[in-house]
Amino acid sequence: MPAIVIIGAQWGDEGKGKVTDALGGRSDMVVRYQGGNNAGHTVVTPAGEKFALRLIPSGILTARTTVIGNGVVVDPAALAEELGELDARGIDTSGLVISANAHLVMPHHRALDKVTERFLGKAKIGTTGRGIGPAYGDKIARIGIRMQDLLDEKILREKIEAALQEKNQVLVKLYNRKALSIDETFTEYLRFGDALRHRIIDTGLLINRALDVGQLVVFEGSQATMLDVDHGTYPFVTSSNATAGGASVGAGIGPKRLDRIIGIVKAYTTRVGSGPFPTELFDASADYLRKTGGEYGVVTGRERRCGWFDSVVARYANRVNGLTDFVLTKLDVLTSLDRVPICVAYDVDGERCEEMPMTQTEFHHAQPIYEYLDGWWENLSTARTFADLPVNARAYVERLEELVGVQISAVGVGPGREQTLVRHELI
Repeated sequence: MPAIVIIGAQWGDEGKGKVTDALGGRSDMVVRYQGGNNAGHTVVTPAGEKFALRLIPSGILTARTTVIGNGVVVDPAALAEELGELDARGIDTSGLVISANAHLVMPHHRALDKVTERFLGKAKIGTTGRGIGPAYGDKIARIGIRMQDLLDEKILREKIEAALQEKNQVLVKLYNRKALSIDETFTEYLRFGDALRHRIIDTGLLINRALDVGQLVVFEGSQATMLDVDHGTYPFVTSSNATAGGASVGAGIGPKRLDRIIGIVKAYTTRVGSGPFPTELFDASADYLRKTGGEYGVVTGRERRCGWFDSVVARYANRVNGLTDFVLTKLDVLTSLDRVPICVAYDVDGERCEEMPMTQTEFHHAQPIYEYLDGWWENLSTARTFADLPVNARAYVERLEELVGVQISAVGVGPGREQTLVRHELI
């Protein structure tokens, strides 16, 4: 059985949760390999129940085992809240385990995230203020606190003391904020350790053994390709590797074990936060896409910026991830448009550019070059096969497939599990 990676191929919010949930019903294990509680995945069950998942893998509703990998940064308070919400709704969370090597989001990370973003003013990156960037920063600086440290009181106390000795200086003297209490932080996180002790394991070993015996494992990222810290629109990115290479590092498996890499794209494009966005709309079309597509952040509630489909971005996502398939979501949102634009290339200072510009400056200057296809008025939500779609909707999908260079194996026509039209089997 294959190891499958689910990748956001735009700026996030493409519908990764829905695809992971759909595959999770046929999977033995679903692994979250990067990010934190700064992004959400929405899953709608056949019964119409809606779940907004943040830290916990989307497979929690269907797979036997769900894993928070070493590449994730975990806010234990947020995790406890999310577990409580699922338990209250009757969802079995006993199969969730957490890597001992995953780093913790601490109170000083949240505090610093918020004050530094305010300090930046107009130059702000647009973070969620949940401490994700500072937690990854401490990880790279080798001063982070990990899940396994919750299991050793002495080490936990020493690491909190060392961290707050520095961070409190910054909070108080630079940002005029109140110092955080070492005792209160230690007591709080000691309680988290007691509550999560039974879930903290060597997840890399668990995942590799599952693959050794032929189990189907799905790897789920948070955020997306264009928010990858190395390959995204830096500095307006997240602080981890959301691309396919991050799955290997963030889960503790060798890259040769990855069999299929599926990129998820919307039939249009959205992004949250600051940064360049060539196809962004500022007129009634943006309002239409936002309202019809429900384009508001799962975690923050922020309005998403909306634009037409960008095939330059999709081709780039194919290149840096080594995609085997695309899944196209929210095709139904485009119903009732007379013409549907597709960005096929950029005009960068008078030159046509069909690949991602090399520099940040060039990308800021990129102007979309559009191709227009005829729209459709038929309701797509009841379609159950690709052949059920109107001719113009099929033509739109087929043209996108030509432009992105990878087969579009499934098409979403609504939020439900059953509203995904399979053109080529993903497993």
